[in-house]
Amino acid sequence: MAGEKPEKLGKYQVLDEIARGSMGVVYVGFDPFIGRKVALKVGLSEALRDPDTGERFRQMFFNEAHTAGMLHHPNILDIFDAGIEGEICYLVMEYVEGGRTLRDHIRPDSLLPIRLVVEIMFKCAKALDYAHRQGVIHRDIKPSNLLLTPDNDVKIADFSIAHLAREDTQTQTMPLGFVGSPRYMSPEQLQEDYVTSQTDLFSLGVVFFELLTGRHPFQAERFSRLVYKVINEPPPSIWSLRPEVPEALERIVMRCLEKDCARRYKMGLDIAADLSACFSHLERPQELVTAKEKFNRIKSLAFFEGFTDSEVWEIIRAGLWEEYAQGSEIITEGDLDDAFYVVVQGEVAVFKGGHRVGELGSGDCFGEMAYLSSSRRTATIRALSDVQLLKLNATLIEQVSKDCQLRFCKVFLRTLIRRLSETTSQMVSARSSAS
Repeated sequence: MAGEKPEKLGKYQVLDEIARGSMGVVYVGFDPFIGRKVALKVGLSEALRDPDTGERFRQMFFNEAHTAGMLHHPNILDIFDAGIEGEICYLVMEYVEGGRTLRDHIRPDSLLPIRLVVEIMFKCAKALDYAHRQGVIHRDIKPSNLLLTPDNDVKIADFSIAHLAREDTQTQTMPLGFVGSPRYMSPEQLQEDYVTSQTDLFSLGVVFFELLTGRHPFQAERFSRLVYKVINEPPPSIWSLRPEVPEALERIVMRCLEKDCARRYKMGLDIAADLSACFSHLERPQELVTAKEKFNRIKSLAFFEGFTDSEVWEIIRAGLWEEYAQGSEIITEGDLDDAFYVVVQGEVAVFKGGHRVGELGSGDCFGEMAYLSSSRRTATIRALSDVQLLKLNATLIEQVSKDCQLRFCKVFLRTLIRRLSETTSQMVSARSSAS
């Protein structure tokens, strides 16, 4: 029976139902071997037995296990296992307790703060970039497939109609054609044309627009009208619907929604890089320092010794120039961040646990561990004088040439090793003094 809950699927205990759709039911389950809760996605037996659609549905169901199982990313929902129990097909997935989908936040009365929307879309763009580089095109990016955790992290879910754009696996993936959710389809999907990673980026742009405005960019009462708008008409201005949205952010969304793929973002990493710059702009406006002044100041720093002029220019274009007044707090111990800073001019103080433990000046850097692992800050940094900083993160560095990346990584690792050596020496000295 469609409404009956199985007691057990394989080794997994089936607990409570948490969601139900046209093709399946999702339950909370328990893995007794590992001792953790899981999500169990169970295919409806009626759909599997249907003589006309059963085989296609079965293919869609296990396509999710095949494609999502290839992907291991913090912002993609993990697929742990798949199986058949009698006539029941099931997937075993990561369970996010207290999670909700972004569908809860695309109405005018439930919008998230702009800053949080930017963070969520940044993570989605990077996750899609990762998937696309593995040859996986999701083809059904929409709010109900984007899961928000209680601490506002995001997980991309439901790869049931994903396509593997790889010659060695094409026969195992879903056929091309009209598949997906029409409200979030790209023009090429609606026209049943060949799809690429840019299809997912258009769909992400639709979700982005909804999260910022609370309305769909191509509102229409009839399906035929929706199709016409997506293919032919531009979306309305975001600013006209929500004036506090920065112009730079609107430009990013509108580029995602370009109908012509030649003008649309090519990769998710391109979106992430622009969002990173926009997010930093929201925190602190860029100061008016000429490009030539930036070059001269950075070129003179010991950190960039050995960089060619062209590589210094690449770093300047990739980084963010920031200025802080004396006494300003630049980073705060315990905050979660991934930025790395080089002091261009001035001095800063380092505090741990409220105690001042050191000072840094021109050419010094801080934030190495957060840059490597996006971990929580282990110290507070405060400006002792008016300071100028170059702010970098991994996403921005990925935009520079390979030679520049290699040189930056060498200097960065050398700096990190020196810092760890200094920390070790201080610990040994402190222990000797104590004894």
